[in-house]
Amino acid sequence: MAQEQQIQKVQQQLELQQKQEHLKPPKIRGHQRAPSGSREFKELTKRDAQVQLQHELDRLLGSAPEAHRALAQGQLDGFARLFDRFLRDEGPSVQWENIERLPENAVCDYNSLVQPSTDLARCMLEKLVVVKLNGGLGTSMGCHGPKSVIPVRSDLTFLDLTVQQIEHLNKTYKANVPLVLMNSFNTDEDTQKIIRKYKGLQVEIYTFNQSCYPRINRDSLLPVPKTCNVNENMDAWYPPGHGDFYYSFLESGLLRRFLEEGREYCFISNIDNLGATVDLNILNFLMDPSSGEPAPEFVMEVTDKTRSDVKGGTLIQYEGKLRLLEIAQVPKEHVDDFKSVKTFKFFNTNNLWMKLDAIKRVLDNNTLNMEVIVNNKSLENGLNIIQLETAVGAAMKCFDGGLGINVPRSRFLPVKKTQDLLLVMSNLYSLQHGSLVMSPERMFPTTPFIKLGDNHFAKVKEFLSRFANIPDLMELDHLTVSGDVTFGKNVSLKGTVIIIANHGDRIDIPSGSVLENKIVSGNMRILDH
Repeated sequence: MAQEQQIQKVQQQLELQQKQEHLKPPKIRGHQRAPSGSREFKELTKRDAQVQLQHELDRLLGSAPEAHRALAQGQLDGFARLFDRFLRDEGPSVQWENIERLPENAVCDYNSLVQPSTDLARCMLEKLVVVKLNGGLGTSMGCHGPKSVIPVRSDLTFLDLTVQQIEHLNKTYKANVPLVLMNSFNTDEDTQKIIRKYKGLQVEIYTFNQSCYPRINRDSLLPVPKTCNVNENMDAWYPPGHGDFYYSFLESGLLRRFLEEGREYCFISNIDNLGATVDLNILNFLMDPSSGEPAPEFVMEVTDKTRSDVKGGTLIQYEGKLRLLEIAQVPKEHVDDFKSVKTFKFFNTNNLWMKLDAIKRVLDNNTLNMEVIVNNKSLENGLNIIQLETAVGAAMKCFDGGLGINVPRSRFLPVKKTQDLLLVMSNLYSLQHGSLVMSPERMFPTTPFIKLGDNHFAKVKEFLSRFANIPDLMELDHLTVSGDVTFGKNVSLKGTVIIIANHGDRIDIPSGSVLENKIVSGNMRILDH
């Protein structure tokens, strides 16, 4: 027994000596080197973070009711995979010097596409599924509930317009194109109540939920929620970006269902992009067997980049495949190159067409690989958190036969702020079967650049209160409004108009005013008497 104790003591001394040797700084020879243990330290830290996270996830799962445990298990497993990729990602996902010039056939010109006959269009539409990304809230515009229920034109919401578009398509071509809404836990309950009103229409509506993941404490890298009850602390959970579409679509059973029905393609877009309608020319291009080429599995609609779009993702050729490059992936020293309109001519509209069987293959083969987006936020209680997300377009490199189509700017009409709302509510557009069509009276194909000050125009209710009615924008190029400004009835804005009310001042633009290439500043009040 004494001998065993002595051996144990010697072993402990040896281990201590090895640790001390390990901790000694390396001798400097020629230039300073990082301590040899740094990589091991990082690996140990990562393993420790994973072990601690898994312990917390197991605890969360234990708090889930038995009836919901299988669903919670799948979601938390998905989050653990995302967290593992986050830990393993080191350095930029793209080496700048390895970006290749886009091949000539990488981006197809929309104007070269052919419109199909009515009979052919009907057959093609029977093989299509339309998916709208409907996970966002309207909070940034001062609205409660899903963003898709904000009225945007003639008291019709994003969702109303989308349903009208699909119904018109189905009636016109005697087809049955289904509409699929990818909701989040933030939008699902309200969306389910709203879609009941569409029951009598000629459009089948399906919904599924994207995942619900726990936010992570930025300092401890541990989950914020204490239990699996999302309603107990909504701020502790988040939907992990639209890149979650693939797994959630599969888990919902809808992918299998549509494949069994003989559907071939899905068209995915953001529900707040009012230009993202089903385009028969693109559909014909994808399904036309006479082209001789194999049908592309993944098509991204891109459009010409302007100065307003310099931060938008772009298409690049990398390691022999087309892929999406986002500004977050760009090394700091190359951000100006990324923003250059000359270097990168196109940007991603997030209008995507994908082959359903290719989605299934990529998921079955476990080859789906999307860059992790780290989104830093602060909660209302001051806690700094991170949420890990992915983007749906980032999966392009995982598919065969990726392609870009350079589409007209009219296919990218997103409403992110009230200045976008001003545009789509104006006389620049008319409404035809749920689609916004630019007026033929507009001399230029481009839309005006509009910038409204956040302090007085950011929220929809306040924005609407500042216009007696929407001004005539037909000949407008540029509008900047800052400060406490209101507009009377039947105002016309032309050319470049800049209106700035300084702090404490107010400007009331009189009814019937025509402002052409004008700068208005100072204080101008119109009072009733």
